[in-house]
Amino acid sequence: MPFIPARSLVTGASSGIGAAFARALAARGSDLVLVARRQDRLRTLAEELRARNGIRVEVVPADLSRPGIGAELRALTGPVDLLVNSAGFATHGPLTESDDARMEREIDVDVRALVSMTRAYLPDQIAARHGGIVNVASTAGFQPVPGMAVYGAAKAFVRSFTEAVWHEARPNGVKVLSLSPGSTRTEFFEIVGTESAAVGRFQSADTVVNIALRALDARRTPPGVVCGAGNALTATMTRFLPRRLLLDLSARMVRT
Repeated sequence: MPFIPARSLVTGASSGIGAAFARALAARGSDLVLVARRQDRLRTLAEELRARNGIRVEVVPADLSRPGIGAELRALTGPVDLLVNSAGFATHGPLTESDDARMEREIDVDVRALVSMTRAYLPDQIAARHGGIVNVASTAGFQPVPGMAVYGAAKAFVRSFTEAVWHEARPNGVKVLSLSPGSTRTEFFEIVGTESAAVGRFQSADTVVNIALRALDARRTPPGVVCGAGNALTATMTRFLPRRLLLDLSARMVRT
């Protein structure tokens, strides 16, 4: 049975996977709250979705790196039936050459904001015994990634955190999903500054979102899904390789 939230909030909605989630959810008839820093892009997307789908769309420009962002947005928007934490970015290069401010913002957006948002919106869903949360992780979270050490660790955190919350929320009828895409055709690698960090075949953002929605549609939504058979096989293999070999292979793949 399709999971059709009455109202969904999507972070990182100005582009990439976040924008693809917004379009797919709008096509299902869900009203939307779109959150990102780039207000002009959000407004353009909102106009498109209102005209095409006849839904209500709220635009909320916000910097997710701010402390307490989850409670701040929850007070502004009220409860939602589905929360999609899609905002995030990566840095590339040796840790000693990383810009401190950018690296700290990466942690704030990829980790702290995701936890803050989940904590802020989950209680309403538990009280209603209905709802869902999708946290966008990555195949980078299945092993340490030399050259992208902070990003790999952040996405490993997202996976572990989300799967634990899945178990906590499941008795209350709330679906919680860790979504792990591989290389995806978005602005991600432009922001990283190189496509050398891409591993495996590229997928479209629409493909990634369709995989997530199929998991939400399932009667028993799993704690996590990996996007694509090849990515799923690679993620499984990381559990069996010797750690030093895994690190060598991972470093070679992102080519620092």
